[in-house]
Amino acid sequence: VSLQMMKHAWDNYKRYAWGLNELKPISKQGHSSNLFGNIQGATIVDALDTLYIMEMKEEFKEAKEWVEQNLDFNVNAEISVFEVNIRFVGGLLSAYYLSGEEIFRKKAVELGEKLLPAFNTPTGIPWALLNIKSGIGRNWPWASGGSSILAEFGTLHLEFIHLSHLSGNPLFAEKVMNIRKVLNRLDKPEGLYPNYLNPSSGQWGQHHVSIGGLGDSFYEYLLKAWLMSGKTDEEGRKMYYDAVQAIETHLIRKSSGGLTYIAEWKGGLLEHKMGHLTCFAGGMFALGADGAPNDKTGRHIELGAEIARTCHESYDRTSMKLGPEAFRFDGGVEAIATRQNEKYYILRPEVIETYMYMWRLTHDPKYRQWGWEAVEALEKYCRVDGGYSGIRDVYSNRQSHDDVQQSFFLSETLKYLYLLFSEDDLLPFEHWVFNTEAHPLPILDKDDGNKEENQK
Repeated sequence: VSLQMMKHAWDNYKRYAWGLNELKPISKQGHSSNLFGNIQGATIVDALDTLYIMEMKEEFKEAKEWVEQNLDFNVNAEISVFEVNIRFVGGLLSAYYLSGEEIFRKKAVELGEKLLPAFNTPTGIPWALLNIKSGIGRNWPWASGGSSILAEFGTLHLEFIHLSHLSGNPLFAEKVMNIRKVLNRLDKPEGLYPNYLNPSSGQWGQHHVSIGGLGDSFYEYLLKAWLMSGKTDEEGRKMYYDAVQAIETHLIRKSSGGLTYIAEWKGGLLEHKMGHLTCFAGGMFALGADGAPNDKTGRHIELGAEIARTCHESYDRTSMKLGPEAFRFDGGVEAIATRQNEKYYILRPEVIETYMYMWRLTHDPKYRQWGWEAVEALEKYCRVDGGYSGIRDVYSNRQSHDDVQQSFFLSETLKYLYLLFSEDDLLPFEHWVFNTEAHPLPILDKDDGNKEENQK
């Protein structure tokens, strides 16, 4: 089924928005998000590996030809370093590792080089926004005290290690290792990492902590850096398990109805709200369970299962059986969005991602059952003639579409669904680590360095 869904999403993108970033499936035209500046083709690059894995060979070939002829980074525009890294660099790297086509390696390294000026700050903590023509960077005007954002500068590591690996240029790896140096020197309130860090002073901004937006993928990349290194990156391992310990102590709570959730921390006060983005953490805890210190393995798997259940409840308690952007545990409500501006669903993957990890790591059939419920809901409420659209209010009985088919729907949501219903030997965890946009990157063998020496 996810194959047919992918075909519907892709064919309509091709028909109405080919070469543009995303599709508006109701107006049947292109949609351009300011995150990518003037770079075009986000859906194409994001979907390359999904097309390849689903063996959509014709479509993959068309996409590859578009990349060869039209993917252009010489644009005078400001881009989000984080978004361009996880979608474009990540998508190109995976396409290269899966298909072996040199064009993808070449484009990935070329784009990586364009991103390097973002690190020209007093601390080496990169800017959020970069003009890729002038090399001038700045931060989001709304971010606390001119700070860079933890989830943004903390989600470059996997891709940049691979860029060094594929280009032979150590600079990429040095830039991301330096970010860790800065973080390790700083005092962390209660062992937690605030979401804001000023790239000039090297000091934290507001003491807000979140495992959802602004924080989320930083934690994921600590664990995955260790896994991707063939479990040799001890620093990544230690930072991850120490962080999880602090999260468990200070942020993880149980509602009166028995649902485990991860609250947000604002200067020591808890906000009992969990974002859809935070739902990825169930899969992360389970994935990291195996390496957990002193007999904590069972606890990490259990945490994963509890988060999966809470997030499933957030879906189950809506009219459409699709989860809201954020849901709360206060004033008598549990796992329900109480604010109008949190009731939307934009085709996000995090809950299905957690089901996929939980399925692969436990083989409990309920995860496939829950994934199937999500498929039925997507087909019923999000599928339109011209593709798939997000929903403005999942509690409503009338559909109200937002008219955007996000590139991550093809890259993540549909890929995780496909993997949830595939055999474990498709992209097995012992050989692949997924970046935060679901782009698979190979685990670098401990002796990779020597192999390359011998090949010379």
